[in-house]
Amino acid sequence: CPTPGSALLQTASKINSDALARHGAAPQGEESEAVKKVDLRTAANYVILTKTGISTVPSSSITGNISISPAAGTYMTGFNFDKSSPEFWTSSQITGFALSATHSSPVPAILSTAVSDMETAYTNASQRNNTQGYNLGDGNIGGMTLAPGVYTFGTDININSDMTFSGGADNVFILQTTGKLMQAASTNVISSGGAQAKTIFWQVKGTVWVGSSAVMQGILLAKNNVVFESSSSLTGRVLAQTDSALQKATPALSRVPPSNLEAFCCVT
Repeated sequence: CPTPGSALLQTASKINSDALARHGAAPQGEESEAVKKVDLRTAANYVILTKTGISTVPSSSITGNISISPAAGTYMTGFNFDKSSPEFWTSSQITGFALSATHSSPVPAILSTAVSDMETAYTNASQRNNTQGYNLGDGNIGGMTLAPGVYTFGTDININSDMTFSGGADNVFILQTTGKLMQAASTNVISSGGAQAKTIFWQVKGTVWVGSSAVMQGILLAKNNVVFESSSSLTGRVLAQTDSALQKATPALSRVPPSNLEAFCCVT
């Protein structure tokens, strides 16, 4: 069994090569680019990746690797880690590994690249050409069924009742907002017609807040912090440029078989 560092390094190299090949296929900015998946590159190795911290109010349930960089591992709190390995930590709350900039080489360099890839993905998503109009429902998308495409909001996005993404397995949905993403308690983000969490992208400049017992889907590309309240869940990833706080939540990929997401967990 390879170590987390060596396995991450091998997977990162492959993702970088594949990503460069794909980027060469079509120039950035063409209209066709608007409906293509946002390339996460090596950030796709993590279910939660932040720069300043990850906290939990036990017990949460996380399926996949979690990581912070450049902050130290001590800024991952509430997990009661087994710290016997210098290269990674484990926890009963995580099916995967916890890594930070203060773990042993080559982990810090790998995480630095992943954070850069996260930031690039955020910028890429924010620059996609709009295809589905602006400020749909004044940002209140609860009760709506959204078709594939790029949606742009200059307001907060509010989900106050169940909403649905409807499309095929390869269709891409990108929601861009300069405000916050706020999901009310006990509401559901639903995918239908074969639509998948891995092709739903939320590009959010403000805070992401998922209320108690709410069900979220998609890749959260957040400029600021992400909060999951008690008993909430996520099918997707949290890629936040500040921190992520979990309150007995399930921000995981547990609702989707690992084979349905690229580089679900690069450590075996």
